[in-house]
Amino acid sequence: MDLKGKTILLTGANGGIGNALGKLLAEQGCKLVLCSLSRESLEKLERDLAASGNTNSHSIIAADISSSEDRHRIASECEALGGIDVLINLAGVLDFNLFEEQSPEMIERTIRINLLSPMLLCHELLPQLKLKEKAKVLNVGSIFGSIGHPGFVAYCASKAGMKTFTEALSRELADSNISVSYIAPRATATALNSDRVNEMNKALGNNTDTPDYVASQIISHLQRDKALSYIGWPEKFFVRLNALLPSVVHKALIKNLGLIKQYARS
Repeated sequence: MDLKGKTILLTGANGGIGNALGKLLAEQGCKLVLCSLSRESLEKLERDLAASGNTNSHSIIAADISSSEDRHRIASECEALGGIDVLINLAGVLDFNLFEEQSPEMIERTIRINLLSPMLLCHELLPQLKLKEKAKVLNVGSIFGSIGHPGFVAYCASKAGMKTFTEALSRELADSNISVSYIAPRATATALNSDRVNEMNKALGNNTDTPDYVASQIISHLQRDKALSYIGWPEKFFVRLNALLPSVVHKALIKNLGLIKQYARS
């Protein structure tokens, strides 16, 4: 997909990946509708884009995607701008904890923000996406959507749901002008990860990408019209291995269970 001139709604624009992605999309000549909870962070990103010499006019929407009223407002403001060509569902939350020690409220919030809210926002926006000659929905998931990992039970469930939602909707809309795709980053150096997560990844020897790198991979995914992408090696290999021989990945993770639980509880 040629991104130049496309109007793109980006949720989670205030996060590390969102901030980097917004800047790269602007460089591609996109017109951005930047959405997050914090108006202050959105205004800063808007100023940064202007300071970089970007000449396109961008819009900001401070909204909570878990609110039906705010989702309707997002759709209305996008429609007033002439509609969007691309929806990027990036907003998300992560809580590293043992499942039995998580609060029911946190479990519900994880599923609501990471899965249910993006689904409902997409549902709200489909009518205006159908008016475009070519439109796209990109759902940003996680490697953990394909590999269940101790300490991230609710998060894994939410991202696995996002992956299957993408797959089902892409097939349902295969005869339309809308393509639906999914990209799964591995660990990324953003504020989403707590110090405990960062320390555990270091202890386990897990690779961590920069937000700029992940953003560049998302741009490539969009431009190449890919349906499914996993970011990082050997993580993408483990995704395939887990699908074919889950017992092998299971044993590898269980071998480190004591260390994982140590960081989850600390």
